[in-house]
Amino acid sequence: METPSLFSPPLYMQRHQFVVEFVKSCDPRKVMDLGCADCSLLRKLKFHRHGIEVLVGVDIDCAAIRQRAHALAPLSSDYLQPSPRPLTIELYQGSVTEREPYTRGFDLVTCIELIEHLELWEVERFSDVVFGYMTPCAVIISTPNAEFNPLLPDLKGFRHNDHKFEWTRTEFQTWALGVCRQYGYSADFTGVGEAPDPDRGVGFCSQIGVFRRHADVSNAPMNNTLQEPTVYRLLYKVVYPSLCDNNIFQRILVSEVLYMAESLKRQWLVDKQGKQTDFTSRVHGLPSGEALLDDSRVELNAERNAIMLPDENEVEEEDEVEKDECEEGESALRPMKDGAEEDWETELG
Repeated sequence: METPSLFSPPLYMQRHQFVVEFVKSCDPRKVMDLGCADCSLLRKLKFHRHGIEVLVGVDIDCAAIRQRAHALAPLSSDYLQPSPRPLTIELYQGSVTEREPYTRGFDLVTCIELIEHLELWEVERFSDVVFGYMTPCAVIISTPNAEFNPLLPDLKGFRHNDHKFEWTRTEFQTWALGVCRQYGYSADFTGVGEAPDPDRGVGFCSQIGVFRRHADVSNAPMNNTLQEPTVYRLLYKVVYPSLCDNNIFQRILVSEVLYMAESLKRQWLVDKQGKQTDFTSRVHGLPSGEALLDDSRVELNAERNAIMLPDENEVEEEDEVEKDECEEGESALRPMKDGAEEDWETELG
């Protein structure tokens, strides 16, 4: 249940922003969102990924994932300006109470408003899978604060009809500290959605636990680049263009070098001779590698590298410029007449 009239920005946006700030400060490389549902948090992290290279979402609801998976596809700008670092996004259908070897070795696992959808007997299994089997470096869990419920207008019972329970702060922290003792984690507690001044004592609307694995506990990372999931079912996967891809890097590099070399040469000729050059064919920004290779002056040498052939008219212009420069150089070497004033002397006088 969201209450937009009480919170600005809306509560779900505050929860997502909390995760984004954590990513900024801790710079995880591999992040998994359990119970990703409509992928809204993944979409947020896609634009604020910082050092994230692997972004994974898991949900039991296959239809919810398929409905919103397209929103995670790369934009045109991702191809025009590839990121320096790679990014792979994967969506899986699976249960948070099942052990999947592929999920081991992640830096951050998020469970945003998920745990209250489990039966109480499933919570123990959830704890064992996430903290005992997956053993990520950090876990962020948010859940409703039952003490805040009386402040929500027209609320009867739980905030959502699928909630199996809603914990008070004491209940949530008791469970969390028990998990920490059992699996070697520490926890800090905070939340989002502050109560009005007279009711600050009830705590946040959504309580959040941030769990960090002790340094002496190994998370036994698996070789995720080679291993295929055995329990979860892959529904969507996309690899973003990046400069780590040699083909993309070479294309961008060739485009930049050829375009800038041609631009500098043309500008130098215009500045030197004051001639007007037709720039109508030039575009602002970097052209694609294919567009440059279509130019009749661009050819591939024996090593299959792109080279720019000189334009015949510009060669003649360059010869004339060199001739003029030689004549100017000769005149500059002649001795000055006695008593002749230079410009800097006139200015000082």
